[in-house]
Amino acid sequence: MGDVLAYEAELLGLVREYLDFAEFEETVKIFTKECKIKGKPLPKSAGVCSRDSKALPVQKDLLTAFENGEQKVFFQLWEEHISSSVRDNEPVAQKLEFYLHVHFATYLLKHSMGKPDKAELEERISHFKAYLETKGAALSQTTEFLPFYALPFVPNPMVHPSFKELFQDSWTLDLRTRLEKFLSLTLKARQTPRLLTLFKENGQCNKEMLQHLHQQLVESEHRTMTYLKRFNKMQADYHNLIGVTAELVDSLEATVNGKMVRDDSDVEFTVDLISSTVGVKFGLICCDFLFSFLFLIQASTMLRASLAPAKMQDVPLLPSLDYEKLKKDLITGNDRLKAFLLQALRWRLTTSYPGEQRDTVLQAYISNDLLDCHSNCQRSVLKLLHSKSEVVRQYMARLINAFASLAEGRVYLSQNPTLLRMLEERLKAEDKDSLTWENVLGALQKFSLRRALQSAMIKDGLIFWLVDVLTDTDCLSDYTLEYSVALLMNLCLRSAGKKMCARIANHVLKVLSDLLGHENHEIQPYVNGALYSILAIPSVREEARAMGMEEILRCFIKEGNAEMIRQIEFIIKQLNSEEPLNDSIVSDDEEEEEDEE
Repeated sequence: MGDVLAYEAELLGLVREYLDFAEFEETVKIFTKECKIKGKPLPKSAGVCSRDSKALPVQKDLLTAFENGEQKVFFQLWEEHISSSVRDNEPVAQKLEFYLHVHFATYLLKHSMGKPDKAELEERISHFKAYLETKGAALSQTTEFLPFYALPFVPNPMVHPSFKELFQDSWTLDLRTRLEKFLSLTLKARQTPRLLTLFKENGQCNKEMLQHLHQQLVESEHRTMTYLKRFNKMQADYHNLIGVTAELVDSLEATVNGKMVRDDSDVEFTVDLISSTVGVKFGLICCDFLFSFLFLIQASTMLRASLAPAKMQDVPLLPSLDYEKLKKDLITGNDRLKAFLLQALRWRLTTSYPGEQRDTVLQAYISNDLLDCHSNCQRSVLKLLHSKSEVVRQYMARLINAFASLAEGRVYLSQNPTLLRMLEERLKAEDKDSLTWENVLGALQKFSLRRALQSAMIKDGLIFWLVDVLTDTDCLSDYTLEYSVALLMNLCLRSAGKKMCARIANHVLKVLSDLLGHENHEIQPYVNGALYSILAIPSVREEARAMGMEEILRCFIKEGNAEMIRQIEFIIKQLNSEEPLNDSIVSDDEEEEEDEE
């Protein structure tokens, strides 16, 4: 009780101060009267009249500057009388300040009789651009404000559909009402009652502590899930490595006993298997000892071979294979056997000598229908693309990609009506950082050289999927980035592809304009080609002009090489053309084959 009496006068003063602030006039009178009757000490109140009388002139000056378009005067008063804590931390203040900058940037266009003063208009636009690049950048991720970031680059915003509302009287009146209401509350609340300050500080402290604890809980749960996934992966890797270790021990034991060492392809497969299990870096470390150990034996083998009499002959044809048994093992064998066979079949094709030897290998594969492209059976070799084993899927995708690298291989693969759909499904199901995903993407890009397959990919909506993938290039390797952009360009060469892009013109143009400045210069010809192609559509040209595409392109002319400059000049010419789309012109040839990718 003694503590209460010691602070009684101050506590009563806090209560009356808050009641005054909240304008409980009758309550204040009764409270004051009761304190007097009971003999309670009540300090004198400064009241609110003085601060109200001070707030009114400032509010009037700000509203006058708003109505007269006096930008410098307004923001000088704004920064002087609206505290930085409110301007920087209160969402209402941040949004209002953004729209105020829009108001002053467009003021001359709304209120000038005839043409506005060019120098003053440019100064206002420059001031607005500077705001967007500094303080206004914090709102760039908000959908509500995103269109306004293009405002400085639009030549005539008064006729642009996105900005027509700004030039209506109702928009300005609504903004003035919001400003007046904000000033009334903010200027009045500058001298916040001490009771409210104490409550807010204590409440904010508790809120921040709860948020901090909640964040810690979320991070802990995330770490737990991560460690659990790592544990499960390590457990699976352990079992895989036991099998690999057994193979290596068998090889070393055979070598010590004087038997023939396994060939390089078998050793390389072991490296691939370990790398896919525990990662490339650790896999190479694990295999380093194996290669070091085998090096001397390989060297001695090569030395003996060099002493043998050389046989003068042409490149030999490879021995034939039992394809029936091969296909049976690929369908019914265990995952380990399937992976070995797929790897060996791919190496047989890719390591053969270009010319007669490679043609013979490929023709043997095709004539024996190695991948069951001509089969309608439920269990076919192509179904390995959907294997539960990631290693099997990876090596199957690699083999298909090797086939697709050759013209005859593409012809063979295109004869299966379901393969394209299977590859598209695999592309959308696999992780973007997996080798399976890369090889499926590579195969589809090579398929896009064939007209019929192009049409099917466009019809399946692959363009929409590619544009979404290319929105975030940070998660793509150089290989996947280059092949994604090349595939998009090939599909955009067709009239049907251009029309698909026209349905999402703004999205496509934004993605392609971002790719123009990408650090990987290998993609530039593909980006330029796609951009040039889709600008043949009048509606796409109109959208590109509205977003200031020509200014963006001219920025790259200053930095590019001669070939890049030439390509961009062609794009600008296409952008400014008025020709309608001519559907009668065939935009691509039947084939544009290469012997090997």
